[in-house]
Amino acid sequence: MRSYASLALALLALQHATAFSPLLSLSPRVSQRISQRSSFVQPVGRSTPLAASRRSVMGLEMKLPKIIQGGMGVQVSSWKLAREVARNGELGVISGTAMDMVIVRWLQMGDPGGLYRRALAAFPDQEMAQRLIDKYYIEGGKAETTPFKPLPMWVMEPSQGLEEACILGNFCEVWLAKHDDDGTPIDGVVGINCLTKIQLPTITSLYGAMLADVDYVVMGAGIPMEVPGILDNLAENKDCKLAIDVDNSEEAHFNYFSPKAFWERSGKAELADKSLKRPDFLPIVSSVTLAQAMLKRATGAGPTRGIQGFVIEKSTAGGHNAPPRGFRYDAVAKSHKLSLNEKGEPVYGPKDDVDLVKFKKAVKDLPFWLAGYYARPEKLQEVLAAGGAGVQLGTSFAFAKESGLSFEAKQQALQKLNDGDLTVFTDPVASPTGFPFKVLELDDSLSVKEKYLERPRVCNLGYLRTPYADENGKVGYRCASEPIKDWLKKGGEIQATEGRKCLCNGLMANAGMPQVSPFKKEGSDEKYIEETLITAGDDINQVKRYMYEAPEGHLEYSARDVLNYMLGRFKEEYTNELNLYEHAEEAEDAAVKEKLLEHKEEIKGKIEEVDSQLEDLKAKKGDGKAGEKAAAKAK
Repeated sequence: MRSYASLALALLALQHATAFSPLLSLSPRVSQRISQRSSFVQPVGRSTPLAASRRSVMGLEMKLPKIIQGGMGVQVSSWKLAREVARNGELGVISGTAMDMVIVRWLQMGDPGGLYRRALAAFPDQEMAQRLIDKYYIEGGKAETTPFKPLPMWVMEPSQGLEEACILGNFCEVWLAKHDDDGTPIDGVVGINCLTKIQLPTITSLYGAMLADVDYVVMGAGIPMEVPGILDNLAENKDCKLAIDVDNSEEAHFNYFSPKAFWERSGKAELADKSLKRPDFLPIVSSVTLAQAMLKRATGAGPTRGIQGFVIEKSTAGGHNAPPRGFRYDAVAKSHKLSLNEKGEPVYGPKDDVDLVKFKKAVKDLPFWLAGYYARPEKLQEVLAAGGAGVQLGTSFAFAKESGLSFEAKQQALQKLNDGDLTVFTDPVASPTGFPFKVLELDDSLSVKEKYLERPRVCNLGYLRTPYADENGKVGYRCASEPIKDWLKKGGEIQATEGRKCLCNGLMANAGMPQVSPFKKEGSDEKYIEETLITAGDDINQVKRYMYEAPEGHLEYSARDVLNYMLGRFKEEYTNELNLYEHAEEAEDAAVKEKLLEHKEEIKGKIEEVDSQLEDLKAKKGDGKAGEKAAAKAK
């Protein structure tokens, strides 16, 4: 007697599959591939919908990524990390946070390897590129005890020089991510991640990325309602404006940017005549309601308002999190403390969960990816089975050898992981933005309260400053992490300074570019050098699955190891599912038999796709030893 149990299980699987028909993964088997690799198409035209699981390029079908590498600033999601992920058929993303400061500091460090000067050589205005080099490049690099030469802080009407640095910084990061070391374009797609809360550099950051032909824009930490329309306008070099939040003001305030005026001031007016590719836009949301609001009120063109998909981010993700429903930080009344757990973290509940069935229906079948504790093959499979396009991973990539996190910061975290588990604290007050912020708890970092209190307070980067109107209506800028006396002079309440941390300087130090403070730590004779403040998601301990000891004796892993783990283990899940259909040919009912055989072929097709990805990874890996070690450790 044949195994009818297997057939029964297959029927159950089929019922589940038809009830939650995956948007991407349950499509017919791929009939044609390009170079035997799994890849996906670059966006074409403005506001092109990505709702279909496949897109046609030159008559060939190509698919969306199953994995988005999350955007992590400052420069943790570096060009090198994004390039590695993109090369391997998934979506690599660079961080657009503070890229103006990154490029000028990199030049002052001597531009090791000539990387940024190579990218600057590809910029369409070579006189502008040379102005930046002449002002900031230091042959051989500055001394460690010498402060970096600063940039002006962002204001409503920034200088031409600041806009140029921002555009050049974002151009270079995207250009480097999209090109091999010899300058030839890679076979892959690259996006940029920007924080909505950092408003003033937004338009110029996007414009710089678009000049480098960026493929995707991913934005969270706020509601980027105006960004789709801005992308539409920038693609045609039209004037743009972004509404700016100004405390204590009932007037409407805007940050304006005119590409034509920008190029005219630079002496290259003709560069405004060339249209740019309009990148696809993926807002990061945390609820069905927010996704619906964006599809109704976003400013972009087309039936989906210039939105081509969504990333659903849960509270377990690293960096800034959306606050729990109903949570509001109150510096004076401290009423938010009623919504904190015993550790002092915001409490998330069932109301903060996202119903994927409702979400899929609400977003009109646009693709969506899940973020926050999804660095597991079985979680990827769950998302695909529920109709999602895949997952976004941040923490798993943050400590990879290609990331922009400094070697010392990586080793500090990886060595601690090698000894045991690490913990992450969801700090409700650390970020001046008012959003909860994930802090990785490490002894030798500013995550330690006493250590942070020893840091001399200074605000010399200002990306998280908030515009405010004084009693005369004049707009100024303040940050609750700045020196307390400065904050109080600007009308701030002293309670709002408690527990605040300078994320700007901490995150810059994470990337190996710490500023030398103008002040000394109490009891020290030397100027204070900014220290690290590392953020990570709740699944930081998942990194243990990838890391191994390198021949040089330190711990490391690569972005490919992460992909190999996610896709390799995913093949096991598909293979187990395929086994359920072993006797599908023997089903007596013709209609049931047809459906079973059809689904069996689909699963075979998915296995072939994963095989293709793994073969590509193996070929690009060279000797493949790191992948073998990571795979052995995962087992």
